[in-house]
Amino acid sequence: MSLAAAVGTERGRSVLRFLALPAEAGVDGRSIRAGHVLEWIDRAGFACAAAWSGSYCVTAYVGDVHFGRPIRVGDLVAAEARIISTGRTSMQVLVTVSTADPTVGRWSRATRCLLVFVAVDAQRTPTPVPQWTPGTVAELDLIERGRQRIAARARIRAAMEAESYTDAGTGPRLLLRFLAQPSDVNWGGSVHGGTVMRWIDEAAQACATGWTRRPTVGVYAGGIHFHRPIAIGALVEVESRVISTGPHSLHVATHVRSAPVTGGEAALTTQCMTIAVCPDADGAAGPVAPIPLVSEEDLRLDRHARALVAMRAELEAIGDDEL
Repeated sequence: MSLAAAVGTERGRSVLRFLALPAEAGVDGRSIRAGHVLEWIDRAGFACAAAWSGSYCVTAYVGDVHFGRPIRVGDLVAAEARIISTGRTSMQVLVTVSTADPTVGRWSRATRCLLVFVAVDAQRTPTPVPQWTPGTVAELDLIERGRQRIAARARIRAAMEAESYTDAGTGPRLLLRFLAQPSDVNWGGSVHGGTVMRWIDEAAQACATGWTRRPTVGVYAGGIHFHRPIAIGALVEVESRVISTGPHSLHVATHVRSAPVTGGEAALTTQCMTIAVCPDADGAAGPVAPIPLVSEEDLRLDRHARALVAMRAELEAIGDDEL
């Protein structure tokens, strides 16, 4: 992101433009990792929310992110964020990531998602934000679609929080432990939400690859709920578990926890469900061996993953190509 530059914030919109760098590539060395795209989305959304609210903002939620096509090293990237609705202290922000060959300049959309930010004061207490008033019919339609998702988002969050993950589950899992570094700090003194999402992507991909024994890539991330910030210097635990498999995909549940390095119980900070695939030589999703469903917990979590897919399938896509 060292080449990133904000190129405008106007009436609830902001755009970041930059080149996709080799250091952000995945194992193939050519395409950008999903975790870095999530970082771009969070930073663009934050820039928009902070400019609109006039205060520091924290990421509360990141919606469905579908990685429909790869972003290549050397691509020119534009992450455009726009306010679509406001609550008393919160803002729904739509972020669209587009790419272009810098020698041609013809843009095409790579992904789009909805984020929720909460404005906070110096004591980290939620603070009121200016209310967004739509200026066009298209903006009014976005407000309505955003409102429709509030109830659906609450149902998905409740479903995710109701599940328990214990040692009774036998699915493939991976646990990473490390300290939150000063380089991870954001303007407010805690870890960037985008950085946490990158950690989630890295752990989920490593967990999925451990099962398939072949390289995997993330094609979807959703239900990313941020419960509390992570302090710099805290002990961080990122635990991923494969809970369901399809013929060509793996569903990975990831939970991020943190605790003071001096001791104490780790508290949940973030949770997410991701989907990974194993690309074949042509880039299509290859076959995936099913995980064995041995225990009652295995069966329950498999049903949970499939229920989330059904719940999200009912949501209408937000934002039109012409917007």
